[in-house]
Amino acid sequence: MPIIAVLALMYAVNNWNAYFDALLYLKSASLAPLQLVLRSILILNTINSGSMDAKALLERMQMADLLKYSLIVWAACRFADLSVCTKYFGQGMLIGSIKG
Repeated sequence: MPIIAVLALMYAVNNWNAYFDALLYLKSASLAPLQLVLRSILILNTINSGSMDAKALLERMQMADLLKYSLIVWAACRFADLSVCTKYFGQGMLIGSIKG
């Protein structure tokens, strides 16, 4: 069981971080993984300071930061669901290195 948990966790982390393949090959936004959705939200939330006064610009920058950080926390919480496997992670990583 520990070895299977380690393999599942490594596979999940590898696929979690592999957004570049999806960026290249997927054309439909409905099939995009979470990383691409977060990336597109953060890119769309950039601030154009064309004809804004300083107070409105500061408020928009604060809202942009709030959105950015809340998206990071939300994505991290979604990935924390795999933390159930972490109790087996140390056992599975060390199972082959222990000399009998």
